[in-house]
Formats: sequence, structure tokens, C-alpha cells
Amino acid sequence: MTTISERALRYDREHARSLRALAYRMLGSRAEAEDIVQEAWLRWAEVDESTVLHAGAYLSRLVTNLCLDKLGSAAARREHYVGVWLPEPLLDDEDGWSPSPETQAEFAQDVSVAFMLTLERLSPLERAAFLLHEVFDLDFDEIARRLERSPAACRQLASRARKHVSADYARREVEQEERDRLFGAFSEALRSFDVEALARVLTEDAVLLSDGGGKVNAVPYPLHGAALIAKTFIGFARLPGSRDWRLQPARINGLPGCLIIDGASGRLVQTVALAPSATEPGRIGAIYIQRNPDKLQGVMAALERGRPDA
Repeated sequence: MTTISERALRYDREHARSLRALAYRMLGSRAEAEDIVQEAWLRWAEVDESTVLHAGAYLSRLVTNLCLDKLGSAAARREHYVGVWLPEPLLDDEDGWSPSPETQAEFAQDVSVAFMLTLERLSPLERAAFLLHEVFDLDFDEIARRLERSPAACRQLASRARKHVSADYARREVEQEERDRLFGAFSEALRSFDVEALARVLTEDAVLLSDGGGKVNAVPYPLHGAALIAKTFIGFARLPGSRDWRLQPARINGLPGCLIIDGASGRLVQTVALAPSATEPGRIGAIYIQRNPDKLQGVMAALERGRPDA
């Protein structure tokens, strides 16, 4: 007879990664995704496995429904969110978030900040139908069972979502050499406080989004234009409180970027993700800055786990 601990280990080994990946893309929150996966386990532990034909399908259906319930309250919270909302950052080399190690590169594309922001503009049902069909490659009969809608209705939901995504998000594969060059130019301009050099690496219509969540100082609205972004970013870097900051290169949600750490305290101050332009290769089209300390906790925990003395 299988014990609860043995069953929990099998759940973690066989299902948790893919369920976590689904929940994160549905919610944009790693903390809420972890909660959903834990809730799914508690419910699964009460189920007689012999009555379930396919455990993976059952669990992903359960997680989808839990996420849909969560999205309703999340939408209400977004309306009262202070400033710009950005998803919680993921480091590309973190264990346990992509559906499998073999799909890490594809997963990084599907959690890019621009893609996640596009998903935010969909209704919960559109978001679920789109992700289940386009990302998880499920047919509409299965999606209909999960969403408790007809296959025709799910097909229509996915079609509407696809049109929105196609209009708002241009997916482009970026070679590692370009990623390294963009980050090198960005970091050199930042270290030398060179406003003009930073402006040159940005597109003229670049955008900067900064999420402080009302907890710390952040630009409360999107900034547009290379000159304004460069002047503002370097201005913050010159502040006395930024003097001890150091840059640690990182891949964040599939994008080149860095962690900015306070050298005196070792505290993670913010993550910076640089989105290469979809229309002007070799330049940065968007900068995404996560400063909300609540949303940095997962990255901080990952850094702690990665330290030799952790």
C-alpha cells in the first residue's frame, strides 16, 4: 500500500513542475502558483487514484479551475494596485518551474514579461483557453471538459485570445550573442552614468515599466522614449542611496538582465529585464524593473538556496 509520503514524492516528481508552469502562466505570480500547486496536492491526497484514468489530466484540470477562481479576485486587486503591475520575476536557471528541463528554452519564451502582460489583457476564460491550446497543445474537447464549456465556445475563446496576442506581442528568437551585447552596452552605460550611451542602445519608442507596488519608490507610470528613459534611469543610479549597488547578470523570464543588489546589506533591490526590440535588432525595446519587495521574495529565496553556505 502506498503511503502518503510516497504519494507526495511521486506528485512532486511527476506532476509539480508542469502544474507550477501552468499556474504561473495563468496567474503571473510565483507565490500564488506555489499555493495553487500545494492546494492541488491537498485535494489530490484525498482522491482514490484507482478511480482516476489519467492523473496528469485530472491534476491539470484541477489546477486550471483553481487558477480561474483565483483570477477573479486577482482582477479586482489589479484595479486597486498602486502604479504599474508586472509579473513576479523568474530566473531562467531556477529548478522546478519549467515543465521539464528539456523545455526550458521554450518555457522562457512563454513567460517573457511582454507575453505575460499580453495575457493580463485577456479575460480569465480566454487566457485559460489560449494557454491550454496554444502552449499546452490540448484539443478543444479536452479544454471543454476543463473549462466546462462546449468545444465550440472554447474554440471561440482561444480565437479571440489569439487575435489579441498577435496584435500585442511579437515573438522573436534572440541569439545569445545579441543578448550578451545588449546587456554589456546597458551595464557599461549604467556604470559610467552615460545618459547618451544608454539612449543609443534603446529604440526611440522604447518603454520602461517599473513595479513598486506602493511598497517602495518606483516610476508610477510607463516611461516612453529613449532620451527620457536614459535620463531617468541614470538619474536614479546617481542617487546617494544607489552608491553601493552592484549588478549581477541574470536571465529573467527569458530576457537578458540583472539583479541589482545592495553591496552593504546584500539585499536584492530590484530585477531588471531587457527586452530586445522586435523590429530593430541590436537595440532594447523595453526595460522591466521589479522593485516590489513582496514580488522579489521568490528570487531572494532562490539566491539563498544557490549560495554554497545555504
